[in-house]
Amino acid sequence: MPTRRQCANAIRALAIDAIEKSKSGHPGAPLGMADMAEALWRHGFKHNPANPHWYDRDRFVLSNGHASMLLYAVLHLTGYDLGMDDIRNFRQLGSKTPGHPEFGETPGVDMTTGPLGQGISTAVGMALAERLLAAEFNRPGHTVVDHHTYVFLGDGCLMEGVSHEACSLAATWKLGKLIALYDSNGISIDGKIDGWFTENVAGRYAAYGWQVVGPIDGHDADALDKALAEARADETRPSLIICRTHIGFGSEKADSASCHGSPLGDDVAAAAKKALSWDAPAFTIPDDIAAAWDARRAGAEAEAQWRAAMDAYRAAYPDLAAAFERRMSGALPADWSAVAARMIQGAREAGESIATRVASKKALESLVPALPELMGGSADLSGSVGTKTSSSTLFDPDSATGNYLAYGVREFGMSTVMNGLSLHGGFIPYAGTFMVFSDYAKNALRLAALMGIRAVWVFTHDSIGVGEDGPTHQPVEQVPGLRLMPGMDVWRPCDTVETAVAWKCALESAHRPSCLSLSRQNLPFVRRNDAQVEAVARGGYVLRDCQGTPELILMATGSEMGITLDAAEQLRLKGRKVRVVSMPCCERFDAQDKDYRNSVLTPGVRARIAVEAAAADYWRKYVGLDGAVVGMETFGASAPGKVLAEKFGFTAEHIVSVAEALLR
Repeated sequence: MPTRRQCANAIRALAIDAIEKSKSGHPGAPLGMADMAEALWRHGFKHNPANPHWYDRDRFVLSNGHASMLLYAVLHLTGYDLGMDDIRNFRQLGSKTPGHPEFGETPGVDMTTGPLGQGISTAVGMALAERLLAAEFNRPGHTVVDHHTYVFLGDGCLMEGVSHEACSLAATWKLGKLIALYDSNGISIDGKIDGWFTENVAGRYAAYGWQVVGPIDGHDADALDKALAEARADETRPSLIICRTHIGFGSEKADSASCHGSPLGDDVAAAAKKALSWDAPAFTIPDDIAAAWDARRAGAEAEAQWRAAMDAYRAAYPDLAAAFERRMSGALPADWSAVAARMIQGAREAGESIATRVASKKALESLVPALPELMGGSADLSGSVGTKTSSSTLFDPDSATGNYLAYGVREFGMSTVMNGLSLHGGFIPYAGTFMVFSDYAKNALRLAALMGIRAVWVFTHDSIGVGEDGPTHQPVEQVPGLRLMPGMDVWRPCDTVETAVAWKCALESAHRPSCLSLSRQNLPFVRRNDAQVEAVARGGYVLRDCQGTPELILMATGSEMGITLDAAEQLRLKGRKVRVVSMPCCERFDAQDKDYRNSVLTPGVRARIAVEAAAADYWRKYVGLDGAVVGMETFGASAPGKVLAEKFGFTAEHIVSVAEALLR
């Protein structure tokens, strides 16, 4: 029977081999954290390598994602569908072992990591999901939700401010099944951290309300076992286990930044293996060590026991079991189509000229009671952004009940928690703040898009229409910036109907996050026929047309649609043939087939004008070299909204003058 150190050294050997073959990678952290990984994954980690999507598995997040070969080695050794050829292809095009862990690319990877701090912060959302589901679905004698969320993180993760935002919430929410193992090695890329990271981490986490265990020797198996047992025993406080380790353990470069982000080199790698008493050939695991790591049989038995418990639960509580399984599968309720249709029809019949932030709240009044998986929230702006409804109940940390989260002023942390809720399953998170503050959350939105998960951000106060608050609160570049993000749908609806359709499409987009860009000011209601209402979901459509081929196409979104329609009417009265196109979601429009896109933006119509109170350049792909954009070229200013509209040219009269210049 191999020793535990020999089992840990299997991780180290595979990391060395893969990084040397790739000629790139980060060997220091896998070498330093291998004993931590052995203690967790071989002693108490609940998973089934044959089914990486088992609902009640423990979740694992490698927050310091540059240590990816640690995770790939563990997944290979425990029996996931990650063969030795995949290990050999580390960091190569199309491999299942990319440079940083990527959700959806590698079986067993529970989230994409690499941007430091986001792993631990997203794990807070995963642990919250587990606690909420356990409270909602478990019954006496029937426990179907009962697992932990484990995180490995390093000094860099704790330097990032988002770790503060989310970890503070984790203690407030009493997430006792969140356990973080801190790889405290005192080294980052620039060298020894005592010149820039001297805070008392234990004191910081104790102040949050976490249980702090250690510091312990992160290379001592017995100390790790004891620390993990202590962490698991406290079910009311999240736990931080401080593990003192040596980066690059076993190599000549240990305890130095030189082993952080570069291969060890042939000679140092060979010497490290010798120091670790590892004499197996490259990419080879001795049979006894492979057998000691193999978790397939134990994992299958663990899942089989859970499935038996699930069968008994289903027999005793069939409705609850069906609801649980539906939500974990990501499917919307059976009556979803009817719910969405009523919401949209209600907006049409009401015909209200209101702010789209208010229209969004009205949509949520229909959606929240119909979809128990919706978990709302706001970054301390519930009343302003309209995310809290009459059916919203604030989360109670004592009972773990509620469907609304008060995140406080934590836009980034809020967004990482949303990602964690979505990744765990059982919830569709939505939350709001002002559009200008989307910049604080941007990197979490980017990871959501990269992972292809369902979450909805409600960004209000989306233009210079904010008015007197001035340029610090008037988004100019944010909306086009979000549109440039691959995999993200950005909706900027112009009225209540488009807002309702935006919500429908966002909730149906199971593998794509969405942003709603909403107005503070009231906007006019626009009449549409049935075909036009249906076409809203295509992202762009003809809202008003002329007889025959148009000589001018006006396109607009959101709060500028009203003045664009007014300009079109003025031009029509002057004998001009004008088409007005509404573009509430450019990403969905761009995804339509060519024939449809050409039917809306007819080729050959050279006179095109786009109107949006945001940075102008994004629209040039639609208007072409001969077209024009009525947009923002500067920041805004502090003044009433109507004054700003006049100053920056967002009036029907200005649009008409631009059109007439193009048509000369």
